[in-house]
Amino acid sequence: MITTFKDFVGLTHSINDRELLEDLLFSVTTPHERKEIGRRIEIVKRLLQGEAHQVIASDLRVGVATVTRGSRELGKGRFKVLRKRP
Repeated sequence: MITTFKDFVGLTHSINDRELLEDLLFSVTTPHERKEIGRRIEIVKRLLQGEAHQVIASDLRVGVATVTRGSRELGKGRFKVLRKRP
């Protein structure tokens, strides 16, 4: 039984099939959540490229606070997977 976020991470890590992983993630998220996840990833990618918070917020139609949240998480050392990508 999955009862914690760590259990969920373990489950997703164990899935070696992209279609099964996508099926699971679609099953546990709403269309709005999926859109927001994509937007947050885009925010972090653009922050890593050095773009200004206000430009990102305007382009993606989010509040500057949303961009700042991504910046704070980067400051905590999160998004390691995005830091490794070209």
